[in-house]
Amino acid sequence: MKISYYSFGKIIVNGNEYTSDIIVFPDGVYPSWWRKEGHSLCMEDLAEVLKKDINVLIVGTGAYGRMKVPESLINELKKKGIETFVRDTEKAVALFNQFLNEGKKVAGAFHLTC
Repeated sequence: MKISYYSFGKIIVNGNEYTSDIIVFPDGVYPSWWRKEGHSLCMEDLAEVLKKDINVLIVGTGAYGRMKVPESLINELKKKGIETFVRDTEKAVALFNQFLNEGKKVAGAFHLTC
């Protein structure tokens, strides 16, 4: 599930173009990812992630980093055995690809716009 391209509002995963927020897993994509509160991440927003056997989550907070990820959420994920990295989406994409290439059980939750 390599991400080959990202720019504001657009991401290409395995040759498929997406124009709304997504979650990428090693074995597939959860398209049209919506959050309870658009620019603030909460545990409910990660229901699909928690169904999978992953131990690393990369969160792309948008081109300008507008999506907020509370420290309490990162701590809660850590208790569940999931290490979380928060970056602007361009950097998050690069980190996702790096961890995927290293064979890690990684998911990437990407906000594509602001």
